[in-house]
Amino acid sequence: MTKPRLPALDLETMRDYIDEIFPEIHHSARTLFIEAVAHGACRIRMRYHPKHLRPGGTLSGAAMMMLADFALYVAVLSAVGREPLAVTTNLSINFLRKPDKADLVAECRLLKAGKRLCVGEVTITSEGGEEPVAHVTGTFSVPPGARD
Repeated sequence: MTKPRLPALDLETMRDYIDEIFPEIHHSARTLFIEAVAHGACRIRMRYHPKHLRPGGTLSGAAMMMLADFALYVAVLSAVGREPLAVTTNLSINFLRKPDKADLVAECRLLKAGKRLCVGEVTITSEGGEEPVAHVTGTFSVPPGARD
Protein backbone atom coordinates (compact mmCIF):
# COMPACT_ATOMS: atom_id res chain seq x y z
CA MET A 1 0.00 0.00 0.00
CA THR A 2 1.42 3.37 -0.96
CA LYS A 3 1.73 6.09 1.59
CA PRO A 4 -0.26 9.25 0.70
CA ARG A 5 1.91 12.16 -0.40
CA LEU A 6 2.00 15.16 1.88
CA PRO A 7 1.09 18.55 0.43
CA ALA A 8 3.99 20.76 -0.60
CA LEU A 9 2.51 23.42 1.74
CA ASP A 10 0.50 22.41 4.81
CA LEU A 11 -2.72 24.22 5.76
CA GLU A 12 -1.20 26.97 7.94
CA THR A 13 1.73 27.53 5.58
CA MET A 14 -0.67 27.74 2.62
CA ARG A 15 -2.87 30.31 4.40
CA ASP A 16 0.16 32.44 5.30
CA TYR A 17 1.66 32.14 1.81
CA ILE A 18 -1.58 33.18 0.05
CA ASP A 19 -1.92 36.19 2.38
CA GLU A 20 1.69 37.12 1.60
CA ILE A 21 1.62 36.83 -2.21
CA PHE A 22 -2.05 37.56 -2.93
CA PRO A 23 -3.38 40.05 -0.35
CA GLU A 24 -5.66 41.68 -2.96
CA ILE A 25 -7.98 38.68 -2.83
CA HIS A 26 -9.26 39.90 0.52
CA HIS A 27 -9.84 43.52 -0.58
CA SER A 28 -12.94 45.02 1.05
CA ALA A 29 -13.78 41.80 2.98
CA ARG A 30 -12.22 38.40 3.53
CA THR A 31 -14.68 35.91 2.09
CA LEU A 32 -12.40 33.09 0.90
CA PHE A 33 -11.15 30.62 3.50
CA ILE A 34 -8.85 27.65 2.95
CA GLU A 35 -10.34 24.87 5.09
CA ALA A 36 -8.27 21.85 4.07
CA VAL A 37 -5.20 21.05 1.98
CA ALA A 38 -3.86 17.70 0.78
CA HIS A 39 -1.39 16.94 -1.99
CA GLY A 40 -3.18 18.07 -5.16
CA ALA A 41 -6.46 18.80 -3.38
CA CYS A 42 -8.18 21.37 -1.19
CA ARG A 43 -11.48 22.60 0.22
CA ILE A 44 -12.25 26.31 0.04
CA ARG A 45 -15.20 28.17 1.57
CA MET A 46 -16.60 31.39 0.12
CA ARG A 47 -18.70 33.20 2.70
CA TYR A 48 -22.08 34.41 1.56
CA HIS A 49 -21.58 38.17 1.20
CA PRO A 50 -23.45 40.97 -0.61
CA LYS A 51 -20.39 41.72 -2.78
CA HIS A 52 -20.91 38.34 -4.50
CA LEU A 53 -24.60 38.85 -5.37
CA ARG A 54 -26.10 39.58 -8.76
CA PRO A 55 -29.45 41.25 -9.45
CA GLY A 56 -32.17 39.04 -8.00
CA GLY A 57 -30.15 38.28 -4.87
CA THR A 58 -28.42 35.10 -5.99
CA LEU A 59 -24.69 34.41 -5.86
CA SER A 60 -23.20 35.45 -9.18
CA GLY A 61 -21.56 33.21 -11.73
CA ALA A 62 -18.50 35.44 -11.58
CA ALA A 63 -18.18 34.77 -7.84
CA MET A 64 -18.42 31.01 -8.42
CA MET A 65 -15.76 31.25 -11.14
CA MET A 66 -13.50 33.18 -8.77
CA LEU A 67 -14.00 30.51 -6.09
CA ALA A 68 -13.15 27.72 -8.54
CA ASP A 69 -10.09 29.51 -9.90
CA PHE A 70 -8.81 30.16 -6.38
CA ALA A 71 -9.41 26.52 -5.39
CA LEU A 72 -7.45 25.32 -8.42
CA TYR A 73 -4.61 27.72 -7.59
CA VAL A 74 -4.41 26.40 -4.01
CA ALA A 75 -4.49 22.78 -5.25
CA VAL A 76 -1.68 23.52 -7.72
CA LEU A 77 0.43 25.11 -4.98
CA SER A 78 -0.24 22.09 -2.78
CA ALA A 79 1.40 19.95 -5.46
CA VAL A 80 4.21 22.18 -6.78
CA GLY A 81 5.03 24.31 -3.74
CA ARG A 82 5.81 28.03 -3.62
CA GLU A 83 5.21 29.07 -7.21
CA PRO A 84 3.27 32.33 -7.27
CA LEU A 85 3.44 32.63 -11.07
CA ALA A 86 1.37 29.54 -11.84
CA VAL A 87 -1.47 30.88 -14.01
CA THR A 88 -4.84 29.78 -15.32
CA THR A 89 -4.76 28.77 -18.98
CA ASN A 90 -8.27 27.35 -19.17
CA LEU A 91 -11.39 27.40 -17.01
CA SER A 92 -14.67 25.79 -18.00
CA ILE A 93 -17.71 25.97 -15.74
CA ASN A 94 -21.11 24.33 -15.85
CA PHE A 95 -23.73 26.07 -13.71
CA LEU A 96 -26.01 23.28 -12.54
CA ARG A 97 -28.55 24.94 -10.26
CA LYS A 98 -29.20 28.16 -8.36
CA PRO A 99 -27.12 28.27 -5.17
CA ASP A 100 -28.82 28.68 -1.82
CA LYS A 101 -28.38 31.87 0.19
CA ALA A 102 -25.49 30.26 2.05
CA ASP A 103 -21.73 29.88 1.95
CA LEU A 104 -20.34 28.02 -1.05
CA VAL A 105 -17.90 25.15 -0.57
CA ALA A 106 -15.46 24.15 -3.31
CA GLU A 107 -13.89 20.69 -3.28
CA CYS A 108 -10.95 20.58 -5.69
CA ARG A 109 -8.63 17.83 -6.84
CA LEU A 110 -5.93 17.74 -9.46
CA LEU A 111 -6.34 15.10 -12.14
CA LYS A 112 -2.78 15.68 -13.38
CA ALA A 113 0.13 17.53 -11.80
CA GLY A 114 2.67 17.56 -14.62
CA LYS A 115 5.94 19.39 -15.05
CA ARG A 116 4.37 22.27 -17.01
CA LEU A 117 0.59 21.82 -16.72
CA CYS A 118 -1.78 20.95 -13.89
CA VAL A 119 -5.35 19.92 -14.70
CA GLY A 120 -8.06 19.79 -12.07
CA GLU A 121 -11.74 19.74 -11.30
CA VAL A 122 -13.84 21.59 -8.74
CA THR A 123 -17.28 20.74 -7.42
CA ILE A 124 -19.11 23.64 -5.79
CA THR A 125 -22.01 23.09 -3.40
CA SER A 126 -24.06 25.35 -1.15
CA GLU A 127 -23.22 24.76 2.50
CA GLY A 128 -25.46 21.97 3.77
CA GLY A 129 -26.57 21.06 0.26
CA GLU A 130 -25.92 17.71 -1.34
CA GLU A 131 -26.35 18.58 -5.00
CA PRO A 132 -23.58 20.55 -6.76
CA VAL A 133 -24.40 24.06 -7.96
CA ALA A 134 -21.45 24.12 -10.38
CA HIS A 135 -18.80 21.82 -11.83
CA VAL A 136 -15.53 23.28 -13.09
CA THR A 137 -12.51 21.98 -14.94
CA GLY A 138 -9.37 24.02 -15.30
CA THR A 139 -5.76 23.97 -16.41
CA PHE A 140 -2.87 25.89 -14.87
CA SER A 141 0.50 26.55 -16.46
CA VAL A 142 3.51 26.12 -14.18
CA PRO A 143 6.54 28.25 -15.12
CA PRO A 144 9.59 26.41 -16.48
CA GLY A 145 11.99 25.43 -13.74
CA ALA A 146 9.36 25.49 -10.98
CA ARG A 147 9.40 21.70 -10.63
CA ASP A 148 12.87 20.85 -11.99
